[in-house]
Amino acid sequence: MRLTVIGTGYVGAVHAACMADIGHEVLGVDIDPERIAVLAAGRPPFYEPGLSELLKRALDTGRLRFTTSLAEAGRFGDTHFLCVGTPQRPGSDAADLTYIDAAVDGLAPHVGPHALVVGKSTVPVGTADRLARRLRADVAWNPEFLREGCAVEDTLCPERIVVGARSARAEARMRDLYAPLLAAGTPFLTTDPPTAELVKLASNSFLATKISFINAMGEICDAAGADVLTLAEAMGRDSRIGPRFLAPGLGFGGSCLPKDIRALTARAEELGQGPAVAFLRQVDEINARQRTRVVDLTRALLDGSLADRNVAVLGAAFKPLSDDVRDSPALAVADAVRREGAHVRVHDPEAIDNARAACPALQFALDVAKACEQADVVLHLTEWPQYRELDPSALKAVVRVPVMVDARNALDPEAWQEAGWALHAPGRPGLSERSGTPCVSW
Repeated sequence: MRLTVIGTGYVGAVHAACMADIGHEVLGVDIDPERIAVLAAGRPPFYEPGLSELLKRALDTGRLRFTTSLAEAGRFGDTHFLCVGTPQRPGSDAADLTYIDAAVDGLAPHVGPHALVVGKSTVPVGTADRLARRLRADVAWNPEFLREGCAVEDTLCPERIVVGARSARAEARMRDLYAPLLAAGTPFLTTDPPTAELVKLASNSFLATKISFINAMGEICDAAGADVLTLAEAMGRDSRIGPRFLAPGLGFGGSCLPKDIRALTARAEELGQGPAVAFLRQVDEINARQRTRVVDLTRALLDGSLADRNVAVLGAAFKPLSDDVRDSPALAVADAVRREGAHVRVHDPEAIDNARAACPALQFALDVAKACEQADVVLHLTEWPQYRELDPSALKAVVRVPVMVDARNALDPEAWQEAGWALHAPGRPGLSERSGTPCVSW
């Protein structure tokens, strides 16, 4: 099939490369000529494992190319995916639909009734039907469920494909488009557009709730002397609950979960159903509080003041296997510590350039040892696999004081304590006692 992907950011670039890889002819479209040039040269504009190889392979086959012209897109194919961003609207919790409206308005003159416009962007419920009134084409919604760091796998081997369509023709075309994935056993769920729009927001809101719940339990564990990791393991063994997303720590960030729970709340209020999701505001508040707790603990470990103290930060990306620093808890903590007068050096395997652009006042180091040189405390804020493999004894030799705040509960406590480190972690007050250091309240 010949299809276009409008918007070549994170979702669009991955979708375009993957659709070409399964055999379709794909034209990627973006208003940013620099981004188009980078992609056409076979270089992803962001870090995503496996994408570089996939992009180059798709370009080499001739099944993938890029343009800035929506008129060319209209001539090229009859299935058009909308993959533009829907960020949080300035001064509001609602989603900003400026980019998706602009994409539809730009595409509308170039498509006819034979075309199918498919939304993948995360949008408030009701958007598909609103856009359909501005197009002569069919409109369907096919939400993405990509995890940064696993996006290629999630596209080529998805857990499910959801399509919201008003016509049998649109559904049939989507089944044809995803035929290779369906042949491999991927479930295909068909519904109306409003339900499809809600699936992404509801899923992310549920995951955010689960993360904030275990972090709220971590706060109670700190006060009661309990261990949140053991608590999470016991809870996760209940088949009704499951262990995934019960990892206590610094909380969630990125471009999806925070804005999606706010967007769902805002849309529910517009529909007169605000009380139904009022709890999501508390989910958001609990998540934000985890960042403050890490800053408070760091200050307490340094005798009540961060001024002129050396703080090493391991991690800037909002999650491992990504260079994305949008709403990054790690970067927020690092900058908050800096604003209290600390000398902060940050290391990250992939996100240093993006972090420097977002927070130029911070210092950055290209290797862990340099970041930790003469540190009074080390903060482990993004759970990159490289940090779990660090040698605690070797790192102890470069710091001034061997104190580690494992804000992601991802390091091996015994290994670090045996090497002489005082280890602190959220929801685990007993760790500091076993280190022979005072238990500092989170």
